[in-house]
Amino acid sequence: MRAATSTSNTTKNNDLAEMLRTLDAECRNCAPLTPLKCITRCNVWKLKNELRRLRETMDNPNFIKDLFNVLKNETRLHILNAIVKNRYSVDQLQQELKKAGYTHSQDTINEEYLQPLMNVGLAAETRDEYYATMFGGRLTELLEDFPEFVNVLPAHSECYEETLLSELLSGPKTFQEVEALISPKVASRVLKRLKMAGLIETPEERDYVFFFKSKRDPRKETLAETERKVYNAIPEEGIPAKKLAEKIDLSIRRIYKYLRGLKGKKLVFTRKTPKTYGLTVKGKKLAALLQDLQNLVEETWNSSEQVVSNEKS
Repeated sequence: MRAATSTSNTTKNNDLAEMLRTLDAECRNCAPLTPLKCITRCNVWKLKNELRRLRETMDNPNFIKDLFNVLKNETRLHILNAIVKNRYSVDQLQQELKKAGYTHSQDTINEEYLQPLMNVGLAAETRDEYYATMFGGRLTELLEDFPEFVNVLPAHSECYEETLLSELLSGPKTFQEVEALISPKVASRVLKRLKMAGLIETPEERDYVFFFKSKRDPRKETLAETERKVYNAIPEEGIPAKKLAEKIDLSIRRIYKYLRGLKGKKLVFTRKTPKTYGLTVKGKKLAALLQDLQNLVEETWNSSEQVVSNEKS
């Protein structure tokens, strides 16, 4: 599912780059009767102008954080999904929201919902009508993969949760590694929040203790058949007792009995491994979405850079 989505996103990125090249060619060959006709009627000019404005917006070093915080609001997402399909006045949006159970004044709709969407380049306004930008339209397509996005992460945040989820895509991290990625002052709180949301998990307590074979020659000891079976099942990289029990289909109680015997014969030793935090299935899905959103921002910024560079050359 995600692989297909990533492939689709790559295709769309290539389509946008190709579209910009086509638009540039059209502009060079275009001879409008007046500049006003170019500005008011030309879709090529409108798209390129949108990308110019987006570049200015995305140059803000806090843009990603601002974008994520704007998106973590059900009413804003409802409005964005509406204006992707049609243009709406504030009055029409008020009626649309009433149908969905939201009761807001027109001032609130404008100040709390439309302005934030416009501030991050997701929406625009012409002649008192609001519509989704190209960037806003593509972003809503990504959010279709994870509609509960708005409810699982804290609003009005510094986006530590989003940062950590994205970093965990590469693999589990220890607490010390987490502290190096986000502020140590909030690391424990962020981990607790993500765990409660079902986005990360840690192994059970006993899984931190790994059993390893020692260098002692097992031929120097007399081993019972099951005891030898347990010994032979221990891999070079070590294994927790629970996984060992699953591997050779013995109860955990019997596994510990044989491991104690092997430790007494100095054939096995234990070592504690650091506690790690990894993504759940739900966490991986959300982390992949966050990565896709960041990729879309980067690709859109690159396209806007292309527009500006071509105009200078």
